Amino acid sequence: MSKKKQDFSPNEFVVYPAHGVGKIVNIETQEVAGIELELFVVSFEKDKMTLRVPTHKALEVGMRPLSSPDLVSQAFKTLKGKARVKRAMWSRRAQEYEQKINSGDLIAIAEVVRDLHRHGDQREQSYSERQLYEAALERLTREIAVVQGNDEPSAMKEIDDVLVSRAAA
Repeated sequence: MSKKKQDFSPNEFVVYPAHGVGKIVNIETQEVAGIELELFVVSFEKDKMTLRVPTHKALEVGMRPLSSPDLVSQAFKTLKGKARVKRAMWSRRAQEYEQKINSGDLIAIAEVVRDLHRHGDQREQSYSERQLYEAALERLTREIAVVQGNDEPSAMKEIDDVLVSRAAA
């Protein structure tokens, strides 16, 4: 299932590890220091940001196609699982969560959402826990919405239903 650089094309949604789901809006050529460079122009509409990724580096930096519907199902299975919280210090755990979020790996992101999700009767989350949880949840929601052809509120509700049903179990 490995994609070569030329397999990405304009109007295709892709996942860039550090920023989540974006859309290739163009492929352009720029001259940089006397060298012609072919670039994917990736737009992250929600963040009002545009990224230019050299086409020959796209795979190296971890840019990938959207997850398959199968992988989305796996992510939902992961969300249904029991939270696994290591006994390490928070700073160490926070670093691991951050790495998972920025890995661009849908299952790793689902693990962060699962592990940091709190429901009514659980202790309050710290500010940094909430920040990481929201970042992971946003990445997960965005990709699931695009893969399913849904809007984000619908995807968010589906994720929330799974997390709430898990809490009730």
